[in-house]
Amino acid sequence: MLEVKDVSAGYGSNEVLFGVSMTVEDGEFVTLMGRNGMGKTTLVRTLMGLLPRSGGHIRFDGQSLDRLPAHRIARLGLGLVPEGRLVCANLTVRENLVATERPAAGNGASAWNLEKVYALFPRLAERQSNLGSQLSGGELQLLAIGRALMMNPRLLILDEATEGLAPLIREIVWNCLQVLRSQRLSVLLIDKNVDVLSRIADRHIVLERGRVVWSGDSKAFIEARSGLEQYLGV
Repeated sequence: MLEVKDVSAGYGSNEVLFGVSMTVEDGEFVTLMGRNGMGKTTLVRTLMGLLPRSGGHIRFDGQSLDRLPAHRIARLGLGLVPEGRLVCANLTVRENLVATERPAAGNGASAWNLEKVYALFPRLAERQSNLGSQLSGGELQLLAIGRALMMNPRLLILDEATEGLAPLIREIVWNCLQVLRSQRLSVLLIDKNVDVLSRIADRHIVLERGRVVWSGDSKAFIEARSGLEQYLGV
């Protein structure tokens, strides 16, 4: 579904990614791991068209993303839960959700809508009339995930999915990801909770200084974990 080939990118003269190659298959749950500052968020921003590449190519479902602006990439079916959430503070929970609503391609019976998001996150239903500025950090993260699901993405990308969340909210997020996995939604996830990730993900990619230093399935990751800890920052 997603193919990244020899991608380089950075900020001005500061190069961050150096020839990164990776894939995400249809229905696959893939994690992107590494210490802080190793290029994970830069790669996500590059995938979404928010940061220009200095080299390489990106394709989604066979279509090149190389010259597409961010809004057209999103319309192709890439949904993002960004680091920092970036929820509209002056809109209500409900307004934040319906603002990004997009019909699903194919089977409409499985489409995400307001009712399904509220069923997944009852706390958002309870807070639907509250402004974004009135939510806790955990509630903002649930809203950011719900907002991305309302786009009915074919690939959901989550940057720092549970960073800084209280244990209860973190558990809600993990349960949500289990639901998405059972529905075979393609997921690319950045997080530091290695124990959970090794149980629920299909495959793992480890970045170090803007390069892929390891990739493999969960069985191989568990076997290699002791040798990878220097790269994981956990």
